[in-house]
Amino acid sequence: MSDNWVVQNLENALETWNNKLNEIWSLLTQSPQDFKGGSIWTTIVNINGALQAIGLALLVLFFVVGMVKTCGSFAEVKKPEHALKLFVRFAIAKGMVTYGMELMLAIFNIIQGVISTIMTTSGLSGATTTTLPSEMVTAIEDCSFLESIPLWAVTLIGGLLITVLSFILILTVYGRFFKLYMYTALAPIPLSTFAGEPTQNIGKSFLKSYCGVLLEGAVIILACVIFSLYASSPPQVDANAAAVTMVWKYIGELAFNMLVLVGTVKMSDRIIHEMMGL
Repeated sequence: MSDNWVVQNLENALETWNNKLNEIWSLLTQSPQDFKGGSIWTTIVNINGALQAIGLALLVLFFVVGMVKTCGSFAEVKKPEHALKLFVRFAIAKGMVTYGMELMLAIFNIIQGVISTIMTTSGLSGATTTTLPSEMVTAIEDCSFLESIPLWAVTLIGGLLITVLSFILILTVYGRFFKLYMYTALAPIPLSTFAGEPTQNIGKSFLKSYCGVLLEGAVIILACVIFSLYASSPPQVDANAAAVTMVWKYIGELAFNMLVLVGTVKMSDRIIHEMMGL
């Protein structure tokens, strides 16, 4: 690392960005069971198991309410086709409450396969490292003390912006994991609504939203792939320009692309919801 303070400030900011981008790359390949050693998942499984009893009680309630609303009289319930339909609905709903965890993990594995395919097809094994061009480092180091004063202001603003963007980026990915845990923990309650025809839309919306949260990972990894390809061919640096102009132009273009990446990741839920019509 250079001994120049201006260069060190920029390199530290880029190092923070690269570390967070690599952490995101790693997180998107992890399952909820492995995240943070699996201790969170164990607690979520216990909560899900405890809520199954409530889900089964609601299952009966929704079934009775649905039967009353969909059947004009008790005579209709005695008809074989109606009785079979009600029995199948109740059995499916009970199975979804009892085996909801397995269902959600199966959906997760399918979407994880989509994410893995995107990563494999891109040809990238990890996020590309963003580094300062050597021409810029040389130009900054050759500046006198007075010439470096405006560079301090530029690098302070640029370094702060890059650092803030890197933390916003990683917080968004961590937020996705939080949403996955919440959906899994509370699953028995919305899944029990499949027992009644009038309430089944709640269960359908729940599964759609859960799939949407999973697919956010695909949008995030696509955004990271595009940025990594950009980082592999960084902005051109005019070696004949003044050091301040060179740094300002480079940081401006780099920060713009980082903002696009962060904005895409932040809006990943909206993008998926629009695609799925939620």
